[in-house]
This record gives sequence, C-alpha cells and structure tokens, in this order.
Amino acid sequence: MVGHPVSVLSAGQPAEPTTGRLLSSWQWDVPALLLVLVLAALYGWGVVRLRRRGASWPLARLAAFVLLGLGALTVATMSALAVYDHVLFWPAAVQNILLDLVAPLGLALGDPLRLAVEALPEASAQKGRRAMTGKVVRILTFPLVSTALVLATELTVYFTPYFATALRVGWLHELMYLHLLTAGCLFVVPMLTHEQTLPSWCTHPVRAALVFVDGIVDAVPGVVVMTHGTLIAGAWYLHHAPSWAPDVQHDQQIGGGAMLSIAELVALPFLLAILVQWARAERAQAAVLDRRLDRELAPAAVPAMEGGRTESPELVRPWWETEQNEVAARIRRQREDD
Repeated sequence: MVGHPVSVLSAGQPAEPTTGRLLSSWQWDVPALLLVLVLAALYGWGVVRLRRRGASWPLARLAAFVLLGLGALTVATMSALAVYDHVLFWPAAVQNILLDLVAPLGLALGDPLRLAVEALPEASAQKGRRAMTGKVVRILTFPLVSTALVLATELTVYFTPYFATALRVGWLHELMYLHLLTAGCLFVVPMLTHEQTLPSWCTHPVRAALVFVDGIVDAVPGVVVMTHGTLIAGAWYLHHAPSWAPDVQHDQQIGGGAMLSIAELVALPFLLAILVQWARAERAQAAVLDRRLDRELAPAAVPAMEGGRTESPELVRPWWETEQNEVAARIRRQREDD
C-alpha cells in the first residue's frame, strides 16, 4: 500500500486496534486521493458553472456526493481500515463493501450524469447523452447484467487468487479498489440518475423491484464468506497476524458478518431513494395532466355571447375519450370509478 500509517506501531505491525486508534489511524493512499480530488473538482466545476448561468443545484445532492460518496471512498482507502487491512481480514472486507455499495450510492445520489449534461455546452451535452446510451454502456448497465457483475466481482475477489495477490502487490490492490467501485457504480448510478440511461421498460416500479432483488443478491457474498470453511488469503493472514489478532477463522467470520450487515443496511436507503423518485415523478405527471385538463376545459366552460344571447358551446368529446395512451386510460378509469 502507498503511504505511512499514522497509528502506533509495534515491531513493524500496527498496534492493537482500540476505539481511539480506529478513529485516529490514517494513512495516505496517493492514487485514491487523486481520484477523490478529481471527482470533487469535476463535480464542483459543474455546480459552479450552473450557478454562473443563474441555475441552482440541490444542496442535498451536493452533500450526498461529497459526504457519502467521496467520504466512503476516503474512509475505505485511507482510514484505519487501510491501516489494518494487511493484518486483519475484517477491515479489508469492510473496505470492499464500502467501495462497491456505499460509495456508489453516495455518488449516485449526487446525480453526476444529470449535472454533467446540464453544465456542459449543448454540443458536448448531446455527445454525453449519446455516450450514456451507447451499445457498450447499455450492455454493462442493463440491470440484470450489472447485478451479476457486482456479485461476480465480490466472489472473484474472495474465491480466486485475486485478493491474496492484491495483498502482496500494491498496484493490484489499487486496481481492485477501482474494480469494486466501478462494478458498484454500473448498477447504482443508472438506477438513480434523472437521465434516461436504462431501457424504457425500467420504470420506477420495476427499479424498486430490481433494487429489492439486488439487496438479496448483495447478501450472498457476506453469507458465503462468513460460512466458508476455507480461509480466504489464509496463508497471508496466518503469516502476518499480530500477537493480539483473533483466530484467523473467527476474523473471517467477523468480516463476513460485517459485509452482510452493511449490504442490508445500504439496501434500505437505496430502495427509499427509488420510492422518493417514483413519488416525485407521479406528482410531476399529475401536475402536467392538471394543466392540460385546465387548457382543454377552460374554453368550453365560457359561453359565447352574441347578440345579447347566450349560446351553448359546441359539444366536443374530451381528448381522454378519444386518445389511446396511458394517461388517457388512467383518466377514463378514474371517471368510471367516480
């Protein structure tokens, strides 16, 4: 790993973790720090550009992107989790789940795709939209494909030589971080963005169902790690375990339990975010419908005055009785119920 732990060291190993050391132990990770700074700079540039145009950007989205998204990325790669991940399994397990679940959720709640489209010049925005809906992107972000990629990434990390090798090779460890973050973003970001990057059939009810299924799928790696009889990267952790470390098998069970707990905790706010978007979309559609009804009914409600006499307006069938679309069908059903 890049950097130097700030924690107290004993015989070349981190000191036994206490609550104070877990909160105060940090180390630099240059590649991760550069990624955080680049993402923060790009997002900040987009917000500033919108404000210069007189537009606004929700403070809640900015806070989610910075605090939850970039914050989780920073904690995973530079906090005590990074200080202890080479001598204990559970910090590495928490790192990985932060990178492929928590950080992507925070980044997605910031809606960076919409911000990019609104902040860029029109020509660049059109190119961006075409890139978001390109063939490769459509395949990778197709809900079932992206869910499978997240699951396959977790299982590949723990049940192939990938993880054990990454503990020995610094650049591969950094690549593993990026791999986990990218896999998580491929599923989460398209689900929460206001830009249309998913198939048209992927409506909010469908997204809610997919997120529910994904919550179940995300629990699988934690359960498997927790109950797996064979040690994960066992040779490494047996060799590098400090004298104060718990039994390696027990350490692995703690890590699997942490993965399972965090995955289930993340599923709830993810689902709530989808439901909130769904409710807002319904309200917006209802507002559009109300305005259209007002325009359609207003002329017919005003009688024509000619020669001092009131004439009945021409009877015209309402548009919802003649048009064949979802909105018209909904109005017909409501009027029938009434």
